[in-house]
Amino acid sequence: MLTLLLIIIYIAFISLGLPDSLLGTAWPAAYRDFAVPISWAGLLSATVSAGTIISSFFSSRVIQRFGTGVTTAVSVSMTAVALLGISRSTSFGVMLLFAIPLGLGAGSVDAALNNFVALYYRAKHMSWLHCFWGIGASAGPVIMSFYLVQSTWKSGYSTIGWIQVALVVILIASLPIWRRFSSKAEDVSAGRVLKAKELLAVSGARPILVAFFCYCAIESTAGLWGSSFLVLAKGVSAQVAASWISLYYFGITFGRFVSGFLTMRITNKDLIRIGQGLIVLGVLLLLIPGSNAALWSGFFIIGFGCAPIFPSLLHDTPENFGKELSQSIMGIQMACAYTGATVMPPLFGLIGERTTMSLLPVYLMALAVLMVVMVERLNKVKTLQVAGAR
Repeated sequence: MLTLLLIIIYIAFISLGLPDSLLGTAWPAAYRDFAVPISWAGLLSATVSAGTIISSFFSSRVIQRFGTGVTTAVSVSMTAVALLGISRSTSFGVMLLFAIPLGLGAGSVDAALNNFVALYYRAKHMSWLHCFWGIGASAGPVIMSFYLVQSTWKSGYSTIGWIQVALVVILIASLPIWRRFSSKAEDVSAGRVLKAKELLAVSGARPILVAFFCYCAIESTAGLWGSSFLVLAKGVSAQVAASWISLYYFGITFGRFVSGFLTMRITNKDLIRIGQGLIVLGVLLLLIPGSNAALWSGFFIIGFGCAPIFPSLLHDTPENFGKELSQSIMGIQMACAYTGATVMPPLFGLIGERTTMSLLPVYLMALAVLMVVMVERLNKVKTLQVAGAR
């Protein structure tokens, strides 16, 4: 039964990755259809992000009341309705309206599935699941590109919406299995859903929240502004810059596939340290003047370094904070992660616009150093707790 659920979760992660990269691919056609400024994509993205942050923050209460299976099924249903609604939008306002359930659906299901995997499966599965998310995120633009050639961007949203509907059917059919295996975890955590102030008082909570914030800030900022850095600061052509940034995303996806095998021999703590070291190395390569090899390899190494950090931090949540608090901590971790991904890339955009894009490596290095400090602070807290327990 656990194997069957794992297969369903793998399918879910591919499906969840599909919508995440659609807007950027569809928007060059969509904004013309709606006769709105191209910059309004930022409003759509911010609406989705805000919904995701809110639903992540309150996910522990929702999951405690309804269970992991029901929460996942309802959340994916919201995503499906949102995608199908967007595919039938007649104006930007309607599209913006459907962006709300798209964001709200994403946050709860992410927190629910990540905590379920952390409780019931080995670390390799967490890495491979996020690798499968990358496959879905990579496939989304391919599907959308096909429909942009064959028909319209709305058909792309519709197709992926119906894929989500198929996933909802699978999730509803599997609800008896979810109840059987999630009841134990939910019984353990009953009555332990804490308020934000109480969660922040938990030993080690603040460092891990800052670490999640910094990690997602690094991943999103490098992805969003890497091409602009290469073109404006290094004189690389736009076409070459795009291909080099694709190596960054390939590094993340391939790295998570590899790190799944490495978890069989290396602890999550050491994998996180290796990943952080690779990020620092990759950023240093970006600082080498006049070397194209250093630039493309630097972005690949940053992506490869990012790969094990997020899944390993997630998988260690029950070990770091106990099974009783894992779902509450998981929800606020995801909220902080999405906040970092939402706030920090635009901040660098303002910095780069008013100064120079060549500051990107400095910005990434500052975030990386802060992440390392916070992770090591958490490790120190946990080491002292273990020593005290003895």
